[in-house]
Amino acid sequence: MPTDAWLVAGLGNPGPGYSGNRHNVGSMVLDLLAARLSGRFRSTRTQAVALEGRLGPGGPRVVLMKPLTYMNLSGGPVSALAKFYGIPTERVLAVHDEIDIPFNTVRLKAGGGEGGHNGLRDISRALGTKDYLRVRVGVGRPPGRQDTADFVLKDFGTAEKKELPFLLEDAADAVEAVIRTGLVAAQQKFHAPAG
Repeated sequence: MPTDAWLVAGLGNPGPGYSGNRHNVGSMVLDLLAARLSGRFRSTRTQAVALEGRLGPGGPRVVLMKPLTYMNLSGGPVSALAKFYGIPTERVLAVHDEIDIPFNTVRLKAGGGEGGHNGLRDISRALGTKDYLRVRVGVGRPPGRQDTADFVLKDFGTAEKKELPFLLEDAADAVEAVIRTGLVAAQQKFHAPAG
């Protein structure tokens, strides 16, 4: 695969017990993207499942991947697949939960801090840089004094579950927009106030 490919990593924790957790929203987005590509994830030698395809006929090449490690060990699989496919850091895109933006909101950025997100911290360490792209999927802040870790390791609430399909669609659209049109154009679309 040529180096014009993109690596899209959907972060989460492995196993059915975590599948509905807020922390696994990145993995949920990757499942939706895989369905759009009519593909199936396959095991790799890098503690991840991956799917190679194109965004539409003749579209950009992508490698969708979900680490099979726990969230705080996401970096090894992301780095290994980027090296395997010869994908440069500026074409690595992490899709992850973000407590610092409201639920039902998608924000895009390149580089910067990890905001206490252990999955991002491990990816930065493994890649040796923070200069990769992020699709930040808002899950909101914990209510009251609830511990952040407890909050993100719980499933979405009843009202949230009704809105979740729309949030996942927006996040998947954002991934495609970043790849097709670039970060700035995608930010202009997804950061604009709803009107």
